[in-house]
Amino acid sequence: MVVLMHGGGQTRHSWAGAMAALVAAGYRVTNLDARGHGMSDWSPTRAYGLPDRINDVHAVVGGCGVPFALVGASMGGLTAIHAIGEGLSPAALVLVDIVPQMEPAGIDRIVGFMNANHGGFASLEEAADAVAAYYPERPRPKDPSGLMKNLRRKDDGRLYWHWDPSMFNVEDPSNFHDPLARSSDRLGQRPEVPVLVVRGRLSDIVSDASIAAFRAQVPHAGVHDIVGAGHMIAGDRNDAFNAAVIDFLQDVMPL
Repeated sequence: MVVLMHGGGQTRHSWAGAMAALVAAGYRVTNLDARGHGMSDWSPTRAYGLPDRINDVHAVVGGCGVPFALVGASMGGLTAIHAIGEGLSPAALVLVDIVPQMEPAGIDRIVGFMNANHGGFASLEEAADAVAAYYPERPRPKDPSGLMKNLRRKDDGRLYWHWDPSMFNVEDPSNFHDPLARSSDRLGQRPEVPVLVVRGRLSDIVSDASIAAFRAQVPHAGVHDIVGAGHMIAGDRNDAFNAAVIDFLQDVMPL
């Protein structure tokens, strides 16, 4: 089984092409909307901390009875690292343009985007303008209707992103890095869990220095670069991304 874990602010729809390719390759796939995202409920108690996300992973894979791989982008990948650091035993881990040693400028840009526009959008075109400003490297689609998978219309008639904005005020970033470093060290001590980092060469999150620092902690990790892709690899170069992931899984977790 392959568990797909999207990044912060995304939904399960970000994996549409990857899911289809994995199923065609013969894998059983579980594609999640993370808590507070997509069609998953928003927590009335703002239960969006790391322990909550780790518990969700255990709830999904517990008792599945088959080997499973975790494929995590950004927030999903960091959650997977922590879960493995606390003892979860997947057959493989794919980190999609994420490692613990992230570039601060790239993180600031993501956080800035996700903390903007809490008042929503008057139209779909306005939402598309916000995405184009955040990600100018990607051509603006002529038909932005696909964005509706990431938006919800509320009673005031405005469109809002499909995530609970309160989740970004839950964790103090200063309390985040040390536990992540410890989890990475533990991952490095578990060579029985094959690891692949799929990086977008245009990413402003994962640099050469980021990769070097991660491989110092996890020497058995492999790296596959996707040319022409940024942080949103599966959206930028879906075919190349799918091929890299499937080749890796067929090697370490054959059907």
